[in-house]
Amino acid sequence: MAQAITDATFEEVVLKSDKPVLVDFWAAWCGPCRMVGPIIDEIGAEYEGKAIVGKVDVDANQEFAAKYGVRNIPTVLVFQNGEVVGRQVGVAQKQTYTNAIDALL
Repeated sequence: MAQAITDATFEEVVLKSDKPVLVDFWAAWCGPCRMVGPIIDEIGAEYEGKAIVGKVDVDANQEFAAKYGVRNIPTVLVFQNGEVVGRQVGVAQKQTYTNAIDALL
């Protein structure tokens, strides 16, 4: 299961993590987001202990979505050492996301 990340927890969970972090920027009203959501949850379970996998609801948490230029959702960002090292906009296959994490492990 993916971890819920808010503006209040983003810095601690994402930017200060010593593990790779995959963050799904989404909204409840977004159809494509609902397609990606179960994939992100699955990856969260599979990579538990190896990587952080989380979701940011852009309706409730706009600060970091704006900071990282998230204009279309779903947008999945991959972070390492507090820096964005990957970006996937729109729906992609599970392997696209797992490859991004695997490259950092």
